[in-house]
Amino acid sequence: MSRQQASGSIWSELLAAGLYKRNQGRIVRQATAAAVGLVVFIGCYVLAQGRLAEYDDALRYGIPAVLLAAGCWFAFRLVNFPKFADFLISVEAEMAKVSWPTWPEVLRASLVVIAIMLLLAAVLFLYDMVWGWLFEALGVLRLNDAAPVD
Repeated sequence: MSRQQASGSIWSELLAAGLYKRNQGRIVRQATAAAVGLVVFIGCYVLAQGRLAEYDDALRYGIPAVLLAAGCWFAFRLVNFPKFADFLISVEAEMAKVSWPTWPEVLRASLVVIAIMLLLAAVLFLYDMVWGWLFEALGVLRLNDAAPVD
């Protein structure tokens, strides 16, 4: 009995048109709906250009249009589903508590990461050269032969 009630509430939420906690978590909810809508749009575009390319225009563009409308409605209802909306509201509240770095701090940290990556790339290149030279000297590896291997 509880399973029927739970599934009934999901369907009633999916078919409802109201907004849940309208002014809370607006930015995160709008970004989430936009991301889901973008994924649906890309899927519909790929469907129209790929699998439905050989059909007439009514089917080629009609089916993706219906799927796009259904996907946008699903995205709208997803961000207004109470449990998910409460999660997104709490995400926005936690993001407001984050201490974001200033631009000079981001620049310094990025430069440190790039410098370390370049240094490690140079070290790995040197290791590769040394091991290649060693294996070539031992006869295990032939680096200078241009002859094709059968």
